[in-house]
Amino acid sequence: MFDVLVYLFHNYYTPQACPTADVLAKRLSAAGFEDDEIDEALQWLMGLAQTTEHCVDLAQYTGNGARVYAEVERRQLSPEAIGFITFLENTEVLAAPLREIVIERALACEECPVTLDRIKIIALMVLWSQEAEVDHLILEELLRLHDGEDTCH
Repeated sequence: MFDVLVYLFHNYYTPQACPTADVLAKRLSAAGFEDDEIDEALQWLMGLAQTTEHCVDLAQYTGNGARVYAEVERRQLSPEAIGFITFLENTEVLAAPLREIVIERALACEECPVTLDRIKIIALMVLWSQEAEVDHLILEELLRLHDGEDTCH
């Protein structure tokens, strides 16, 4: 699924540039992705759209409060993932509503715990879905795997 998400980021400048789900599935299949991987990624993206829609009201929030992670969140997210989310928030890359979307989408993943590499891709896709402008150095960090390799192959 994550390879599909990175592929979408690299091949579609904005979410609006993506074709309909049916056409996109055919293009992804033609690009060599497996059907189950495509289905999982498209479901994840639909969940992202739904979560974003529900978080519109949070966009008015401008507070500086601290985020306390629930037990289920701490079990699902690796300590490095939580630390990276905090880093993105402290550098003002992620506002509170976007942070919540990142956490919700991470919890929607089957992987447990969600690793640093995966949280980077999730954050990248949340920012992409919002067409957020991201500093070049932060973008490079989001595209870099933990072991130093780039996510793009």
